[in-house]
Amino acid sequence: MPREDDALRCEDGERRVRAMAVDDIPRVLEIERRSFASPWSERAFRSEITRNISADYIVVTCAGEILGYAGMWLFLMEAHVTNIAVDPDHRGRGLGAHLLLALMARALAHGLRRMTLEVRVSNALARSFYGRYGFEEVKIKPGYYTDTGEDAVLMCCADIGLVLRRKGE
Repeated sequence: MPREDDALRCEDGERRVRAMAVDDIPRVLEIERRSFASPWSERAFRSEITRNISADYIVVTCAGEILGYAGMWLFLMEAHVTNIAVDPDHRGRGLGAHLLLALMARALAHGLRRMTLEVRVSNALARSFYGRYGFEEVKIKPGYYTDTGEDAVLMCCADIGLVLRRKGE
């Protein structure tokens, strides 16, 4: 399973996953703004990593540069993915999958086996991606996204331990 000290070779250095720190927020915001039409604010990220005891946020780095990030909330019965983003210049290198598997491993370490997330109905690429990692579409949440009123698909992975075993992590 991916751990904070995991090092995997990437094109120009070692790929590492570690906890997000306050000093990472400016770079995370750059990625956030390049990835989403309605990006989170600096205040939202700061609150998540300094005040929200249920939150767990990570970054993936290569040669010391932050290339992506992910976050989740840890509840009593499940983990809920809040966001995953990879710098557009570094997509297609497996970083999103690495981040998702790292979140799964961290949730499992907290004794959680189930993971949920929402994704825009129009985001077929993300829906397909999550489907490859054991997420099934559970229901539609009408008008979930306040910026556009778009519906969300609630997706659920019922056994993250099984996914991690199948993916060989």
